[in-house]
Amino acid sequence: MKSSEQPLKKSPPLSTAWFVYLLRCADQSLYCGITTNLEKRLKQHNGDLVGGAKYTRVRQPCRLAYSEKALDRSSASKREVEIKKMTKAQKELLSLK
Repeated sequence: MKSSEQPLKKSPPLSTAWFVYLLRCADQSLYCGITTNLEKRLKQHNGDLVGGAKYTRVRQPCRLAYSEKALDRSSASKREVEIKKMTKAQKELLSLK
């Protein structure tokens, strides 16, 4: 590559699906987060892949209790905040859906 040439940059995908999710941990607590890849994120939380949250690291195994699709990262983050403000009882009801 010549010094005047610039490496090609990868374009981000046009539409990335974002998800808000609740995990049920081994101690029956609920953990809320956002991701673009539910399967990979669950593996991270369970220690199968690097990158899980400190909270779930000591509460494994975790399983997916609830997820919902969001339009974009911003709306996923806003919904995550809403869910985190819910009472445990409200989160339990949400996980039954």
